[in-house]
Formats: sequence, structure tokens, C-alpha cells
Amino acid sequence: MKLNSNVPRGVLLLARGKAAGLTAFGSSTEALTASLAPLIAFPLVGSVLSGIDGAPLAAAIGFLSRLCAVLAVSAITYEFARLTKREALWVRTATALNWSFWIAIPLLALAGLLGMAMVSAGMPIRLTENIMFGLMGAYLLWYHWFTVRTGLQLSILPAIGLVLVTNLAVALLTLGPALLTLASGGQVNFPPTGL
Repeated sequence: MKLNSNVPRGVLLLARGKAAGLTAFGSSTEALTASLAPLIAFPLVGSVLSGIDGAPLAAAIGFLSRLCAVLAVSAITYEFARLTKREALWVRTATALNWSFWIAIPLLALAGLLGMAMVSAGMPIRLTENIMFGLMGAYLLWYHWFTVRTGLQLSILPAIGLVLVTNLAVALLTLGPALLTLASGGQVNFPPTGL
């Protein structure tokens, strides 16, 4: 699997609200698989390292919960596309969503720089952190919304619904093992994969 050289361009165009960014992503099974590979590989490596470090069960559970969350994005996108008779559009949209995850890295760096400037100007650290995480979260939700709205050619409200359902499912799949452990009276070592 080779990374399409247009993928970073597509991610950045979508990040700026340019619908043309969607054309940078492939609409083949191979393109979808290539977009999933790093999202699976990084948690797998983290889990293997955690397992070697002495927590194999927690590492396996953490990896499986993240794997389910990663695959859920594509599965939910497919099912929504099928229900709305947009099946021909789902692979490109899911591929774009998978690659769009990586916008978080430069976004974190930018938030860190802005946060440092705000703290240097006298703003309390906790307030600065809350503001930066709130802005990042809002932007990432908008990015997800814009990608599904553009990719599946949806109107505003169905796109909002898809984003809410997808993010709720991802949160439950990712946090589910920790919540079940807490509910059963156990201790939580989160995140269990060292990520």
C-alpha cells in the first residue's frame, strides 16, 4: 500500500473548509485499507509494548477497544450511506475521515503554542488548557461534520446526526472497558496501551 501523495493536500484543504479536498482521496477498497493501516498499527505497537511491560490483558483489551472504535467510523459511515441511498460515496468519505485523524497532530502543536502565549500573557494554566481543548474539540467536530456533509452530500442536520452518532460510538468503544472496570469495582489503568 502506497500513500497517495494527494492525501496530505486533501487533509489540509478539508481542514480549511474546501470541498475540493475530498477529491484527493481514493474511492477504492485499497485506498480505504491504506487509510486504516496507520490507525490500527500505532495502537497495536503501543499494546505490544504495554504487553511486554507486564500488562498483557489490559494491553489486549485496550487495543481491541481502539480497533473497534477505528472500524466503527467506517462501518457507521457505510450504514448511514446505505440508509440514505449514498452507497457510492461512502468509501471516499470513510477514507477521508480516516486520514483526517492526522490533522490532530499539527492542531495540538498549534494549540500548545497558542496556550504558551496565553499563559505568558498571564492567563491561568488550567483555564488556558480548557480553552485550547474546547477549541480543538469544536474544530475537530466541525471538521468531521464538513467531511461527511461534503463526502456524502448531506444537508446540515443529517450530517450533524451522523457526527453525533459516530463520536458517541467511538467514545463508548474507547472508554467502554474502563467504564466496565469501574462499574465492577475494579481499578482503571487508562489508557491501558500506553498511548
